[in-house]
Amino acid sequence: MIPAVAAGHTATADAGAELLRAGGTAADAAVGACLASCVAETLMTGLLGGGHAIYHDAGAGTTTNLDSFVAVPTGAGAPMEQVEVRFGEETVRYAVGASSCAVPGVTAGLDALWRRHGRLPWRDVVAPALRLAQEDAVFSPAHAACLRMLAPVMTMREGARIYAPRGALLEPGERVAQPGLATALELLRDEGPRSVYEGTIARSLLALSDERGGSLTGPDLAGYDAVWCEPLEVAFADCRVLTRGGIGGVPEALAALEPPYGRDQLLDVLDRPGPGGGQTTNISVVDAEGNACVLTTSLGLGSGDWLPGLDVHLNSMLGEVDLIREPLVPGARMASMMAPSLVFDEGGLSLAIGSAGGTRLRTALVGVLAAVLGEGVPLQQAIDRPRFHPVADVVNAEPGVDEGWLASLEARGRAVRRWPAFHHFFGGVSAVGRDEAGADPRRSGAVRRP
Repeated sequence: MIPAVAAGHTATADAGAELLRAGGTAADAAVGACLASCVAETLMTGLLGGGHAIYHDAGAGTTTNLDSFVAVPTGAGAPMEQVEVRFGEETVRYAVGASSCAVPGVTAGLDALWRRHGRLPWRDVVAPALRLAQEDAVFSPAHAACLRMLAPVMTMREGARIYAPRGALLEPGERVAQPGLATALELLRDEGPRSVYEGTIARSLLALSDERGGSLTGPDLAGYDAVWCEPLEVAFADCRVLTRGGIGGVPEALAALEPPYGRDQLLDVLDRPGPGGGQTTNISVVDAEGNACVLTTSLGLGSGDWLPGLDVHLNSMLGEVDLIREPLVPGARMASMMAPSLVFDEGGLSLAIGSAGGTRLRTALVGVLAAVLGEGVPLQQAIDRPRFHPVADVVNAEPGVDEGWLASLEARGRAVRRWPAFHHFFGGVSAVGRDEAGADPRRSGAVRRP
């Protein structure tokens, strides 16, 4: 495996590579890169979001999942505000407001990763993200396109100052001024990750939640911990894929596929009920010792509320209607479609891979795995392939999907929606393999070597 970082933004990948060069492990790099993503990719993730990770310790020969997804609060919140967001050709319904904020898990997960598998001092791990917050991150083309869709929520209240500072939405190449994030990262550096649960950030979060009708309580935060657990294993294309279950359905989809992994079979698998969506980002890291970490995090859409003076956006997971398949149980983890994964063949670890994309996460991840493992397609080429994704009776297709096949679907009575360009709707894969790393152009992704 080559040492590398693959992520959803150049600044995120740069932070991880910097920590690898400093002698950090894959855990150090993933944690530092994730903190940087909370500055550079604030439309996709944040310090008050939730996530899942998988970690391979090469020395010990162990692979473990880490659950740091959001939990259901115990308080009673005010009614949420209903919104509709147009994702290209698709309309997605959400509910936002402070009462949509679940108990955050990202920083507890970063703490757990660093304590078990990190090597560098905590201050050093935080440093790249803190410097990025002080200098202001560059707004990527993918994030600018996303902002145009999410503007009704992202410019609510405090968000207008961040994303429309001159009365117009930020454009690609502009810098995102979020000075409060530097203060928030200084608090994380000095108080540790538990600042979100028992320190200064926790007090700010509880005060804002109370003021705006949220449902978070002090015991909700103080009692939250990330949880290590065993991964699920599925056989696919003469390999072992270690991943996680849940409503994402990735293990089930892989188990249902058989050679030669044609489009009809893939569509049939993807037609089966799958997960709902939100904004997400993924980081895949391998270090020089062969340790690997894949970390997927999200805010959901975001509640439209930011901590005063800290520029930290609250998650909106309680308003992600497609995540709520059963009645919510106070204190329990919410369901998630995230599926950070590691692939092993007869030679050992061969691929560290994950994807963003909400409802499209399974489509993107399974499609790339089928191309790489089943067809031998080079990693970046597999990520760059045009994708198709079924939603109910409609097959959404990017330019370049075989037109003859799409026409055959229509002849069989299936509706086809042809998208005019590649779009972040179709997910965002980032991965590191034995000889190559790849990141998704749909998300302005980037790869960096230490």
